[in-house]
Amino acid sequence: MQPEENLFENALAFYVCIEASYLATQDEDILFQAMEFTKTELTQSVSLMDSQSSRHVVQALALPRHLRMSRSEAGNYINEYSQSWNHDQTLLQLAKSDFNMVQSLHQRELAEIKRWWKQLGLVDKLGFGRDRPLECFLWTVGIFPEPYYSNCRIELAKTIALLLVIDDIFDTYGSLSDLVLFTEAIQRWDLGAMEHIPEYMKICYMALYNTTNEISYRILKDHGWNVVPQLKRTWIDIFKAQLSEAKWFSEGYVPTQEQYLRNGVTTGGTYMALVHAFCLMGQDVTKETLAMMEPYPNLFSCSGKILRLWDDLGAAREEQERGDVASSIECYMREKTISCEEEARKHIRQLIRSLWVELNGMLVAPAALPASIVNASLNLARTAQVVYQHGDDNTVTSVNGHIERLFCNPLT
Repeated sequence: MQPEENLFENALAFYVCIEASYLATQDEDILFQAMEFTKTELTQSVSLMDSQSSRHVVQALALPRHLRMSRSEAGNYINEYSQSWNHDQTLLQLAKSDFNMVQSLHQRELAEIKRWWKQLGLVDKLGFGRDRPLECFLWTVGIFPEPYYSNCRIELAKTIALLLVIDDIFDTYGSLSDLVLFTEAIQRWDLGAMEHIPEYMKICYMALYNTTNEISYRILKDHGWNVVPQLKRTWIDIFKAQLSEAKWFSEGYVPTQEQYLRNGVTTGGTYMALVHAFCLMGQDVTKETLAMMEPYPNLFSCSGKILRLWDDLGAAREEQERGDVASSIECYMREKTISCEEEARKHIRQLIRSLWVELNGMLVAPAALPASIVNASLNLARTAQVVYQHGDDNTVTSVNGHIERLFCNPLT
């Protein structure tokens, strides 16, 4: 065997090994050792590879396939396949046609979300809330990549758009006394509860109340289940967790990392999104499986911690400038009395990696949870990884890049 062929064979083996190592569960020490060894070997040899092989290796080192969004990866794979010298032209055109058909579907879904958002007029009335329907839709494409989940994407995007505005009320606009009233009103969950809250909160309250009831009606009509109790509970939990953070901020209190993360999974919207997702999909929804949503499954918590931590790595400075509570980065620095932010960020990345190992174990363990919601939980964590992986300065660029590739540019 020639030296070049030997190098190629070794590189291919290392590439397969690095991809496989990210599927590791707890106690799979061989895969952990393989990950560190192959990272070192591939980093040292990447400059000696041909362009196509080196591109695969660099991508695997930055973000292995197991952690990528399905739709984004589909487009990348089609582009890679088109550059292969032995590709099948008929198969390639079929793949491009399929991708473009799904893209057209997403464009129609996005038009529906924009129409709803404009009709709602929430940001126009409030003025300070984030106006990001495209970004909200990107998250739902990550969670529901299959084309037949069209209605699920549309309805879930509405809840995420509302969550951003509610988050802004708690972080930047509402006084603590008004936030207490707002939370008490949500806990009552009736229109009469709006009497004592400020006008701008009444508008948000009505938007949330009506949208939740409309989503519940769709689920009742499509799947035969009244899920108002389950859906409203997720919002009540978010308001209570948001109020806790507002009190921390008002008192100048920096929680422990464990306190922050436990509360942050709720404020980040993971439980809300996954309970809504489960009900919207309607697969295997029974009295027994609905009961599994309370308390929230550990699978949801694990996925939510990955989202919360990546959010902190990717948007911590932006959120603190808006007046948000200390992030997991600052909590860790205070708790460990260290001044180096990069050291804290390194710790957070290691924590995310350990959470992925825990999540992998849940994915392969026998579980009572239906496969549909297990996959949605995995996809939520993947989407957080993709959206926030480039850090503070590049999160918006990353989001816009994915929006452009998935929703704007057809494959030719």
